[in-house]
Amino acid sequence: MAFVFTTENLTKIEEILEKYPPERKASGVLPLLDLAQRQNDGWLSVEAIEAVAEILSMPPIRVHEVASFYSMYNLKPVGKFFIQVCGTTPCMLCGAEEILNVCKSELGISKGETTPDGLFTLTELECLGACVNAPVVQINDDYYEDLSPDSIKNIIIDLKSGKQPKPGSQTGRQCSKAIA
Repeated sequence: MAFVFTTENLTKIEEILEKYPPERKASGVLPLLDLAQRQNDGWLSVEAIEAVAEILSMPPIRVHEVASFYSMYNLKPVGKFFIQVCGTTPCMLCGAEEILNVCKSELGISKGETTPDGLFTLTELECLGACVNAPVVQINDDYYEDLSPDSIKNIIIDLKSGKQPKPGSQTGRQCSKAIA
């Protein structure tokens, strides 16, 4: 199926490309890939990559190289809720493995899998950059920090029931300030 940017996204593309000299419009590849991914239910199909390449006058393989390099781009479909558990050392030392195990148990899937209903995809990645509030999970665009097995379980329960859990510290921490 052909991928075509929406009228709204074409307007956004024009605004993005105005930030670059015309001969350097390929510099807009990252934000255009992001727009395409958001429009395409959270992943980049070959057709979406080709659409970005055409707009930027780039060979499609160059756009694919960018998309496959960065973990923020998905080259296969993901669930409505894309759960990424940070597996970097600080998060591991603070319980990320237990958080990952709760996710697996609650969702009935392993890393790299999507639930049969298409709601959840689970993965582990390296460094979300919020080490001070470890362990950390990113779900779509939101960070959930200072997690415990109970808090991640409650977040998943909320998402399953259609509620939007509160992102940020799950202990009430303000930035990196310890709670007294």
